[in-house]
Amino acid sequence: MTVRRPSRRVSHLLGGAVILMIGLTGQPAHAAPAHGAQPLAAPPLAAAFDRAAAGSDVPRDLLAALGYAETRLDGHGGQPSASGGYGVMHLTSNPKVRTLDEAARRTRLDRADLRTRDAANVAGAAAVLRSYADEAGLTAAQRDDVNQWYVPIARYGGSTDAATARLYADAVYDLLARGFIATTAGGEVSVDGRPVAPQRGRYAAVAPLGTGDFGTLSTDYGPAAWVPANSSNYTVSSRESAYPINYIVIHTMQGSYAGSISWFQNAAAGTSAHYLLRSSDGAVTQMVRDKDIAWHAGNWTYNTQSIGIEHEGYVDNASWYTDAMYRSSAALTRFLCDKYGIPKTRTNIIGHNQVPGATHTDPGSNWNWTYYMQLVTGGTTPPPTAWSTIVDNTTAGRFTASANWGTSTYSAQRYGADYRYANPVAASDTAWYKVNIPATATYRVEVWYPAVAGYNTSTPYIVATTSGNQTVAVNQGANGGAWRSLGTFTLAAGDANKVGVSRWSGSTGYVIADAIRVTRV
Repeated sequence: MTVRRPSRRVSHLLGGAVILMIGLTGQPAHAAPAHGAQPLAAPPLAAAFDRAAAGSDVPRDLLAALGYAETRLDGHGGQPSASGGYGVMHLTSNPKVRTLDEAARRTRLDRADLRTRDAANVAGAAAVLRSYADEAGLTAAQRDDVNQWYVPIARYGGSTDAATARLYADAVYDLLARGFIATTAGGEVSVDGRPVAPQRGRYAAVAPLGTGDFGTLSTDYGPAAWVPANSSNYTVSSRESAYPINYIVIHTMQGSYAGSISWFQNAAAGTSAHYLLRSSDGAVTQMVRDKDIAWHAGNWTYNTQSIGIEHEGYVDNASWYTDAMYRSSAALTRFLCDKYGIPKTRTNIIGHNQVPGATHTDPGSNWNWTYYMQLVTGGTTPPPTAWSTIVDNTTAGRFTASANWGTSTYSAQRYGADYRYANPVAASDTAWYKVNIPATATYRVEVWYPAVAGYNTSTPYIVATTSGNQTVAVNQGANGGAWRSLGTFTLAAGDANKVGVSRWSGSTGYVIADAIRVTRV
């Protein structure tokens, strides 16, 4: 699907640099109010995205999704992230990533304004993205198509590790597919979900992290992906013979999941953690082996005796602390406590702010310690009643598809007797699975499909959630013949179509509808 770019307004190409003539109130710098008129008030954040997109010829929704993936469009009062990123667009200045410096050079805006003013920050990010698109050779027609921006988006994340760069860009395109509404201090910003088929270029053959397609799994904790931190950021050891492991230290990243992984891979970071948790679905990445000493607590004695767990987000924004992340983190902590004999108490499971001499406040007042410890210990709040159901394409009364969908037994990886297939088209023509959800709650949605070379690499799965339809694109040419998680979603009680497979894909090859599984978590 292509998105028309807004008409261009004020941008000038001077020596290859994009100079955005935009005032910090959001008005063009040369536009003065009429004689006797009062200056216009600063416009809402949504208008800042409109102007920046027009000025740099960057798709507006892509720009907004990038900011939402980085910060939930929260500028945090101009305070930097752990990796030195500022503002709603996380313009960064560290020894490895210098998007703030690039923005200052290309827009001629003051660095202080780029760090603290939303309009300037968004304009700076747009200018940087446009420069990356130019260097990637995107034509004017290609810039109209959000799917052509994958490589510039991956570059904006700043990682030189291909798997981490793909993780970063995939997060942005997942948000474009699902859509979102962000309520911010600068007003509401919304992006409607739509089918996406990102052109990944050199990243297409890279195994993504955190989606079940791990290139390497952790040997310490089975559900985790293994992505080693730079060896300059931790101390090799032989715990527990060298030191006992007595504590779990809970952290908040002050940044995004992909950005923090990239930061710990940076030799200049001088910091690390053993495990990192993603907000949206609780995915886990391990970056320092349990036996080694991560530099996370700011106290050498505690570093030697603890395991550090970082959680995606910022301490001043409670929306990052999702139920999926709480449950995944608690499962990890419970496993580590059992493995190393750590008491499951608040004396031994502590926040970074509780470490002697700590200057950090994380995980902060928004972290729900009572709920977390109940999950860790299985205490006074019982887990929800276990519930799971599978719907196959042959389940009576539970699957519907138009006559455009054929039936095949070609692949032995199929679930059950057969599966359905159709050619991609520029229309939804969704095949639906009907599920009788027992109660409005959080559910994990998994899909089963046979993987055949040439099948569609960006099949849109639609999940009907309480906040609207969310779309997740899946490569059906790989990792078939097993349950694959689309993530966790809040589903409404009742018997209705809950999961669908759409034909609206920009990729070639059959889209497949085989089986789905829904489990309460």
